[in-house]
Amino acid sequence: MKKVAIVGCGGSGKSHVARELGRILDAPVTYLDAAFYDDEWNALPMDRFTDVQRELVAQPRWVIDGNYNSTLQVRLEACDTVVLMDVSTVAALYGIFSRQIRHGAGHKGNGVHNRIHWGVIKYVATYRRKMRPRVMAKIEEFGSGADVVLLANRRQTRRWLRKVAAEQS
Repeated sequence: MKKVAIVGCGGSGKSHVARELGRILDAPVTYLDAAFYDDEWNALPMDRFTDVQRELVAQPRWVIDGNYNSTLQVRLEACDTVVLMDVSTVAALYGIFSRQIRHGAGHKGNGVHNRIHWGVIKYVATYRRKMRPRVMAKIEEFGSGADVVLLANRRQTRRWLRKVAAEQS
C-alpha cells in the first residue's frame, strides 16, 4: 500500500483516516480541500486543480483525502488502494456537526476544513442516494487495479487501521 485514495461523504472520517494512514505508511498526506480552496474559500480553477492532482499522483507514495468526483479518475487510475468511507447518512451528519463543534469554522491545516451551510448539509444528507452510486461507478471503471476497502462505521475503521499498522510493523 503506497498510493491511497480516500473517498466518501463529508463527515465520514476521511481526514482522520488520511492522517492515520500517512503516519502508519510514512507517506505524505494531501487534503484536496486544502488544494482546491484558499483561505477565503476561493476555488482553484478546475483545470489547474486537475493538474495539481496529476502532479501529486506522479509521486512514489501518497495518501489523498477527498471526493471531488469530477477529478476522481485521476486518483483512481494511479492508486493501488481505494478507501471508501461508506458510513450512514446519520453518521456523516453527526461527523460534520461534531467537527464544527470541536474545531470551529475555517481551515485548520490538519485536514479539517469546516464550512457548514445549507448546501453542505444537503450534500451530506443526499450523498448515499445521489453521489455514492456515481463514486462506485467510477471506482468500478477506473480503479480496477486497486484494492478497494469499504469502511462502514467508526469501529470498523479503527480495526482496519490497527490491522494496517500491525502489517507495517
